[in-house]
Amino acid sequence: METVTAFVQRQEASIASVATATLDANRTLAVTATYLLSEEGRKASLLAGGDGRAVQELAVEVPTNRLHLVSVDANGVARLKLRPRYQLDGEQRVVRIDSAPTYDAPPEVDDLFREAARNHQLERAYQTQRSATKSKRREADQERRAAVAQVFLSDPTQRAIAHPPPTPKRCYITSEHGRMLFDASTDLAPAREVPLEAHRRFRADLRARRERNQQERGAQLALHEEKKRVIAEWIAAFGSPEQQSRYAAGVLPLEEAIEAMTDRAFVALEDRPRYAHDGVAHLQACLRRSPEHADLIVTRDDLVVTSANAEKMTAGQWALVNEVQRLMPEATVTLRVHKLAWKRDLQVALPTIFGVLVTQRVGPFTLRREYSLPEQS
Repeated sequence: METVTAFVQRQEASIASVATATLDANRTLAVTATYLLSEEGRKASLLAGGDGRAVQELAVEVPTNRLHLVSVDANGVARLKLRPRYQLDGEQRVVRIDSAPTYDAPPEVDDLFREAARNHQLERAYQTQRSATKSKRREADQERRAAVAQVFLSDPTQRAIAHPPPTPKRCYITSEHGRMLFDASTDLAPAREVPLEAHRRFRADLRARRERNQQERGAQLALHEEKKRVIAEWIAAFGSPEQQSRYAAGVLPLEEAIEAMTDRAFVALEDRPRYAHDGVAHLQACLRRSPEHADLIVTRDDLVVTSANAEKMTAGQWALVNEVQRLMPEATVTLRVHKLAWKRDLQVALPTIFGVLVTQRVGPFTLRREYSLPEQS
């Protein structure tokens, strides 16, 4: 108890000492006043016997009743409030200037005190103005966020940005103002409700995507089983004994079985020449006819192939398409246009090649073959 009492007494004595020093109007504080001289001011300083430097520092004594004009930094250095400076602009708004005042002649001490007093007064106005601006900006931001949140919450089709994924506490929304962060712990209603709703929609989308993938996977598995069943029936009915033996052993390639099915489905066209994918040979032959490319070796990577359905047909092409359609009435017959070009120089192009594409549905399989025309044109 005695130790506590002694501590309180020392604290009270310290406070009384500080209060006495604060109220002692006869005391002064040595303060540094820093200002700038213009070129005219530097000349005047030299004429008056000064050093003529642009940056001037003057030691002044400030009475205790004017200490509000003094600032003290963390190192205990006291300076007259001359920097930063505060001025009124054309719109009567206070602006901050991060430089000391500039004079055309060495100022009197009273001039420095007046400048510091004006700075002190305008600084308070600047802080008030800045607080009002921040408050207005904050209110505008809250209104903007509330509007974006309201649109998001009222439109169930909107989603938050997926990366990073939304959580019940935080999420990002893309708006006309750019990417906006919503935080349930700092935002106001209705903005604070956005993260939870965004997370709920995100999780619902994940569940729906997982269910959709499972359904697609089930459909693919069912289709695969149907294809296996059709192939088994076809091999049993039309396959050669050797194919039936390999199928029973489980070593018959699926591609071979489909090729055999295609041969039987397209038996009406078995005497027609198949379209050959020999564009590299065509390009090589075309370039060999040019002396500058006579020794050039062409690869598949040098070839550009553009294929599309023909929009126009000659009389011969039209007759051929109709003949194929007559032979295979259940098939789809299309005249295809193949344009070949050299990737290194697209201006070097080969004559257009035509083909007749025939597709027919057999059970779960879409079988297709392309045949060449008797003469290309």
